[in-house]
Amino acid sequence: MTVVQFQGKGTTRGTVAPKGGLVAALDIGSTKISCLIAEAIPAKHRTSESDDRHTLKVLGTGYQLSRGIRGGSIVNMDDAERAIRLTVDAAERMAQRTISEVYVNVSGGRPQSQRHIGSVPTQAGQVVQRDMDRALDAALDQVDPGRRSIMHITPLQYHLDDASGIKDPTGLFGDNLALDLSVVTVEAPHLKNLVMAVERAHLSVAGFVIAPYAAARAVLADDERSLGVTVVDMGGSTTSFAVFHENHLVMADVLPIGGQHITNDIARGLSTTIAHAERMKTLWGSAISSSVDEREMISVPLLGERGVDTVQQVPKSMLTGIIRPRLEETFEMLRNRLDGSGHAHYGGCRMVITGGASQLNGVQEVASHWTGRQVRLGVPAHVQGMPESAHAPAFSVCAGLLNYALKPDVHYELPKHKAKQVERAQQNYVTRVGRWIVESF
Repeated sequence: MTVVQFQGKGTTRGTVAPKGGLVAALDIGSTKISCLIAEAIPAKHRTSESDDRHTLKVLGTGYQLSRGIRGGSIVNMDDAERAIRLTVDAAERMAQRTISEVYVNVSGGRPQSQRHIGSVPTQAGQVVQRDMDRALDAALDQVDPGRRSIMHITPLQYHLDDASGIKDPTGLFGDNLALDLSVVTVEAPHLKNLVMAVERAHLSVAGFVIAPYAAARAVLADDERSLGVTVVDMGGSTTSFAVFHENHLVMADVLPIGGQHITNDIARGLSTTIAHAERMKTLWGSAISSSVDEREMISVPLLGERGVDTVQQVPKSMLTGIIRPRLEETFEMLRNRLDGSGHAHYGGCRMVITGGASQLNGVQEVASHWTGRQVRLGVPAHVQGMPESAHAPAFSVCAGLLNYALKPDVHYELPKHKAKQVERAQQNYVTRVGRWIVESF
C-alpha cells in the first residue's frame, strides 16, 4: 500500500530528520538500555540513493545495564530514570550534541494483533479515490482498542467483490470494496510508564515502535519484507516477533522468555552465581553438541555460604544440555503462537532472528528445527558510524528505531466519534480503578 493510495487520509509524522538534523533512539530493554544519536546525511554525500538506510550517520552511542526494568516493563521508576539518564548522557557526550526527544521501543505491554475489514459499496460501479477513502474510514470505525493503546495501523489489502489481494483497486469495476487492516495494540499503562520514565530524564517521546518492527527496519532485505518473513527479536527477558508480507506488518506478539532465563538456568543447574553463569553462556554457550564436548572441561565456581567457595570441572556438554532445552521451549512456544494466530503463512518459509540472545551458537539450527523455516541471523546494516561493538544483533532494535525516525510510517487516526468513545472508555476505567483503590485501602 503506497502513501499515494491513501492521500488525504493518512499522514506521516515527518519524512526528514527533526530540527537540527539529529535523530535519537532509545532501546529500553530488561538487561540493557542503549541509545544511538545520528544525523541525516545530505543527499550528495550518500553512498546509495536507492536505500534510505544509507542516510544516517551515528555520532554517539551509550549503553548501560538495565535497572528497574523487568519483562520489558518498568517496575522501579527511580532506577529506570537513572539508567536512562546515564545512557543518554554517554551518547550525548560522545556525539558532543544534546538531544531533546527520542524514539522508544516497546518490548512489553502484552501486544495484541487484530484484523479489521471495512466494506462499502462503490458509488459508480468503478473504484475511485473517494471509494478507497470511505473503505478506510469503515475499517477504522471497526477498531476498538478498549483500554489499550494503538501502536501500528497497517492497510494490508483490498477486496473487490470476490477478488482479494488487491494492492491498488483504482479504476477497477466492481460493486463492493473492502479494506483489510492490521492493528497492533499494547496495554495503555505500559506506555504511560515509559513516557514518565523518559520525561523524568528531561526528554520527550517522539514516537513508539514495537520492538520486532524496529529490528526489522535494521536487518531485513527488501525482498524479505516483500516475499514474507518472520522477524524474531530475542531479548533479555522477552522474545518478540513480527510477521511481514508484501512490505506490511501483519502481526506482532511477545513471549515472556529470553536470554536471562538461560542464564538463570545455568546458575541453578551448575550451582554458580548469575555473573559466572552469564560469562559461561557468553564464552562457551552452545545449543549444539560436538564430539569433543564430553572431554572438554570448563571451570565452574561453586556458590557457597561465603560466596564462591570452590571450583569444579564439568564437561562442556553439561552446559549445552542446560541451554538447548530452554531454546527449544522458546521456539516451540513461538511456533505454537504463530500457528494459533492464523497469520503464520504470511511469513512464508523465512525467519530472521536478532537480539542479544540470538548470538548463541546453534540458535539458528534450533529455530529452524522447531519452526520448519529457513533461518538466518540479522545484524544492523547500512548505518554509518556505528562502533564495532554496536554492529551486533543486540543493537538491531536501536538501529531500526533510527531508521524509523528518519522515515516513519503513514499515520492513520480513528474517526473523531470513535476516538471520543475510546477516550471515554479509558477515562472511566481509570476512575473505577481509583475508586477501587480508595475503597480497598
